[in-house]
Amino acid sequence: MSTESASGTETRIEVTPIAAEQALDLLESEGLDVGEAGLRLFVQQGGCAGLSYGMRFDTEPEDDDTIFEHHDLRVFVDPASMRYIGGSVLDFEGGLQGAGFHVENPNVVSECGCGESFRT
Repeated sequence: MSTESASGTETRIEVTPIAAEQALDLLESEGLDVGEAGLRLFVQQGGCAGLSYGMRFDTEPEDDDTIFEHHDLRVFVDPASMRYIGGSVLDFEGGLQGAGFHVENPNVVSECGCGESFRT
């Protein structure tokens, strides 16, 4: 398991302050320990473009996870997902279409029309 700070390498994951705040609020509302638990960000097969993002809370990282810490939020990423999302920024957006987390991924070649899936 490796830990990266906000000044990590090219394979880092950044988190905006608003995304961290929203995730920490959700973690606390689930009754999870913010110091131990974190947000797992992963890539899975699916969607009309072939790959889609997934997020869930985990109480602890796996042995081979990379852990990123931003604004008191811990983000866990497994090695297989890291090759698709390294260099990405996790943001939180709100608007007329609803509010939610959004991954700004520099590795994306194309996205589906709804923005829920992608191809690298």
